[in-house]
Amino acid sequence: MAKHTIVVIPGDGIGPEVVGAARRVMEAAGLSVDWVELPAGATAVEQGFENVLPARTLAAIQAHKVALKGPVTTPVGKGFTSVNVQLRKKLNLYAAVRPVRSLPGVKTLYDNVNMIIIRENTEGLYSGIENEVIPGVVTSLKVATELACTRIARFAFRYATKQHRKKITVFHKANIMKMTDGLFLNCSRRIYEEEYPNIEYEEVIIDAGCMKIVQDPTRIDVLLMENLYGDVVSDLCAGLVGGLGVVPGSNIGDEAAVFEAVHGSAPDIAGKGVANPLACIMSGVMMLRHVHEDAIALRIEKAYDEVLAEGKNLTRDLGGSAGTNQFTDAVIGKLK
Repeated sequence: MAKHTIVVIPGDGIGPEVVGAARRVMEAAGLSVDWVELPAGATAVEQGFENVLPARTLAAIQAHKVALKGPVTTPVGKGFTSVNVQLRKKLNLYAAVRPVRSLPGVKTLYDNVNMIIIRENTEGLYSGIENEVIPGVVTSLKVATELACTRIARFAFRYATKQHRKKITVFHKANIMKMTDGLFLNCSRRIYEEEYPNIEYEEVIIDAGCMKIVQDPTRIDVLLMENLYGDVVSDLCAGLVGGLGVVPGSNIGDEAAVFEAVHGSAPDIAGKGVANPLACIMSGVMMLRHVHEDAIALRIEKAYDEVLAEGKNLTRDLGGSAGTNQFTDAVIGKLK
């Protein structure tokens, strides 16, 4: 078995607890790894760094190509630029991938949800190009380039093929934003027609698409969207299966990939040992598949599915009373 070197960013709040749990599970499952632990977020500033994303943290990810990151704190409306936005821009992590599936033992309004959301991660309104025209009047520029639109479309079709998915649905608002969303559609359609005609393809206006998701999420296989739409809809879809605590996330580029739980840092429960580490463990499973440790990933996935199905060691957000360590120990106990 190859030994991997993986950057680990514990993050803020409950980050160190859930990341620590994920590390324990992966090591117990047989992963041979050297962890390179480095700071980011408010913790980095507290440690004396000038930025929430220190240069040495960024350099380590560039060198080792893969990282597992805990949640970090970003000030709202002021202060430092988001760590996540900086990572995406500086490492060119242009594809955000979030699988959303129904889990055994997690009761929701819907059953048999099993979709993948793929979001363009580098442009759109999230480019952050804003301007105060005159006092009291501000504008925000939505950016779309043929390069980025084509790149994310090709990534989505390639990813769908590898995951044996049959259909890609593009959400858009090209009826209003005819140039930006129109470009996104044109690029997606071209990749479909020229390179992946074997995969079913459809285009849906996003407001109607959100209604259809709520009516029947099982009709969705793979969703492809620009940046802002993907951010909103991916969280909406997480709610279909139990919330942000039960879905993984990843940000992937051609040269590096960062895997992370997509929930917040929850400072109100930090250090209390009650945080649910499942989303971080699931993100670790995505990371394992990225580095071609599929057998270990499958072992862990089966283990936490069994724990959830039994219902004896659930954290309180899932209706139980188990703490972080108790849940983690239960998952490790199911590894086969």
